[in-house]
Amino acid sequence: MDKDKKKNDLDETGSRREFLSKTAKGLIGAGVASAGLGMAVGRAHAITIDPTVSSKLPKDSGTLKYSDNYWNRDALARIMGDLEFGKQKFGWYRGTVIGVKKGEKNRELCGFEGFSFARLKDAGNGVYEKLLREVGFYTDLKTGEVLEEWENPYTDETVKVVHIANDPFNFKIGPFYPKPPSYGGLNKKVDLPDIPMILPWTEVGDNKVMLQSNTHLYYKNALQPDKWPRESSGEMNRVSEMFTYVFDKEDLADPKVTGLMFSGSWNRITPWLPWMLMGEAEGHAYYNCIMGCYDNMDMMSPKVLAYAKKHYPKYFEAPTEWVEPSWSSLEHYANEQTPAPVKKS
Repeated sequence: MDKDKKKNDLDETGSRREFLSKTAKGLIGAGVASAGLGMAVGRAHAITIDPTVSSKLPKDSGTLKYSDNYWNRDALARIMGDLEFGKQKFGWYRGTVIGVKKGEKNRELCGFEGFSFARLKDAGNGVYEKLLREVGFYTDLKTGEVLEEWENPYTDETVKVVHIANDPFNFKIGPFYPKPPSYGGLNKKVDLPDIPMILPWTEVGDNKVMLQSNTHLYYKNALQPDKWPRESSGEMNRVSEMFTYVFDKEDLADPKVTGLMFSGSWNRITPWLPWMLMGEAEGHAYYNCIMGCYDNMDMMSPKVLAYAKKHYPKYFEAPTEWVEPSWSSLEHYANEQTPAPVKKS
């Protein structure tokens, strides 16, 4: 066998093995990948594929078919939307954005609160389309007011705040994990067979079921430093998002409950936000939020809700049709904003 061909075959096999056993990610549902949200209630994100997950699952019982990938598809659809097709579902999160910089303690920079509305559509061939709009607002830690400007404590500069507004962020839910993303062309050789989607469920006592989902992404930055010297964190973007969901076991077991309510948490590690104008400065931002899907909006901060109704009224209604493209916040930023002037020394 040709040595170069053999080496390429080994590289591809190694990539496949590594994907399956270590760092592979399969999109399951809102990454705020490359954006500033990453809300599970609002967008597609990834979950680590663990080859031993089947041995860790609770035993199948009745309608709780944890080891069946088609049951997992429907369970995920009930989490991300409502299997009563056309009915929209509300998702929410609130927390704090924390600055992490070497040589000093972490500091809380601002609040963060937002919501999404999504609905499901049967695309045929065993696949559901999730149609979603989402917004997220940065808020003053003391007053709770939605920020228009922000005093950057690292640079002593007042900057314009750019909120999250993704319209749409659509994705598909099926019985198999989607193929891995290219990460800006880095994964050119990975060519995997269909992998049944089995999620890592955990039963807690008699009444609760928990689900964790983590994603660790490294992809080409939509804001390249040659064009966006003050906004860009570099040529590549590195982001991690961690989700925890808590469900009522009785609801999960009941197929008549077409849309599951849940509570949980969402955490995100991301470069400095582009509107902070930190460029490639050392450090990063960390989001620490609670989240959930509920049948009302009572938990929302009145100031944030009023701001959204005034400035973003269309985000209270989920899309009804699949459209392209579905961009994350960085792509929206690159297309809607202009590079900030280079700061004079």
